[in-house]
Amino acid sequence: MDIGLVLQTDPPARQVIETAVRADAGGFSHVWTFDSCVLWQEPFVIYSQILARTSRVMVGPMVTNPLSREPSVTASLFATLNDMFGNRTVCGIGRGDSAMRVLGRPPASLATLSAAMRTIRDLAEGREVSYRGTAVRIPWVTGGRLEIWMAGYGPKALRLCGEEADGFILQCADPDVARWTIGTVRAAAAAAGRDPAAVTVCVAAPAYVGEDYPHMRDQTRWFGGMVGNHVADLVARYGDTGDAVPQALTDYIKARQGYDYSHHGKPGNPSTDFVPDDIVDRFCLLGPVERQRDRLAELREIGADNFSIYLMHDAPEATLAAYESAIIGNV
Repeated sequence: MDIGLVLQTDPPARQVIETAVRADAGGFSHVWTFDSCVLWQEPFVIYSQILARTSRVMVGPMVTNPLSREPSVTASLFATLNDMFGNRTVCGIGRGDSAMRVLGRPPASLATLSAAMRTIRDLAEGREVSYRGTAVRIPWVTGGRLEIWMAGYGPKALRLCGEEADGFILQCADPDVARWTIGTVRAAAAAAGRDPAAVTVCVAAPAYVGEDYPHMRDQTRWFGGMVGNHVADLVARYGDTGDAVPQALTDYIKARQGYDYSHHGKPGNPSTDFVPDDIVDRFCLLGPVERQRDRLAELREIGADNFSIYLMHDAPEATLAAYESAIIGNV
């Protein structure tokens, strides 16, 4: 199983870059960042610096969206980085949560996301597209390669991912949720005539290596609130009972009372008091190395190819060191 990192592009950018350089040397496969340009610094500027100082690690957003940037701009950004540094980017993409809602805008529709994924991939790989009736091609792209990994939770999004994306990003390490979502994606891929095993599966969640569970839960409870934003959308669409969405994913948000994006993705987020301890334990990887290895092995058995660590807590150094010395190469 590949192991990646998910970072926030908080200033100073040099700290993000140094962490990425360490990840490259330490055996991590991917370095991802959030992509909400009001809340954090512009990631594509930072990707250029990361790629210039590393030789192996893959780089990309977890996740961008089809509205913050017009798709031809997104394609050109990736194509430029790949031309400069050799096809070392991945386009993680979704409908858009924090990037849109902090501006008072709704996320993109799945139809908009589908069209954007095709446009971005084709343009970044040098193919011509019909863009709103106009034939468009980036003329300087030669030998470009860009995989599109789509994030999603709901049945329609999972089907779209299986039908069109190169990879699936599940932002939740709950094995029950992983079984349902990965199974849905792969069934959709098979129904579309694709090889289900060709869809790369990336599970992303906070990991905290330690023994003080109350403290670790408090430091990572923010993640349940972040996932809860997406679950709230699903409940509004499908309800909180029935077969459309498993109750393992919906039950816990019943006490949710809104969300303040100014604290998004940060320990101590006051909008996440509704998240119970058992959800933190299910959604995140907490505990000593042996316990984390066991969960990773379970996720790998379910179908995960990659586990990427959200490193937003107060012990990033200890967690990085533990993964470098005892987990990478051993799961």
